[in-house]
Amino acid sequence: MVMSKVKYEALRQQRLEENKKRMEELHLPLLSQAIRNASSPKSSPMKKTKPRISRKELVPVRRSERFSNKSAPQYKEVTFYERVEIPRRITHRTRDLSNRAYASDEARECAIKKAEDLESTLGSNNPTFVRSMLPSHVSGGFWLGLSSVLCKRILPRNDGVLLLVDEQGEEWPVIHLARKSGLSGGWKKFAVDHDLVDGDALVFQLIKPTVFKVFIIRVDNAGKTGIEQS
Repeated sequence: MVMSKVKYEALRQQRLEENKKRMEELHLPLLSQAIRNASSPKSSPMKKTKPRISRKELVPVRRSERFSNKSAPQYKEVTFYERVEIPRRITHRTRDLSNRAYASDEARECAIKKAEDLESTLGSNNPTFVRSMLPSHVSGGFWLGLSSVLCKRILPRNDGVLLLVDEQGEEWPVIHLARKSGLSGGWKKFAVDHDLVDGDALVFQLIKPTVFKVFIIRVDNAGKTGIEQS
């Protein structure tokens, strides 16, 4: 029994030595250390700002009532700092919607027809689609729903940021919600900056996996019916 145990320990020690030698030949210890060094988080230095000093005063140090009749209290210097307020940034222009107009069916169809004609000239190398603007797209909710079939076919399956590029080459980042098949945050700024109105027709051309070139066909003003808001 004792001999078998000794033999087992000898074989175990031999195997440990062989495994250690193989690991050294494959440089596994160095590789393991390199991986640990690469994965360890590096703290980025934060820029320290010096607070503004408003005033300094000498205030008495708090003392117990038992020593109220004793010698004069000691004073310490207290520094008061200014409170800095950061002004809010205005990211969107305000628009007067009191005279907002709605497109007639004829004007809307005319704009869509012009957009489809433009789409046909873009070729078939890049996916394209036409979207007619509705009130919910250009005012109020500012949500642009897309075709779920189209989204699954040409757009990423996960939520992310898409880039809209207008005809002048300016870029607008927008949030694409894959499960809802639509454009959310950022779409309002694009719509407001381009003064989109009900009836306008947009041609979207996918020029990169997450970049759309957008062509805007304006609806004919003569075909609109103005409706004043109460």
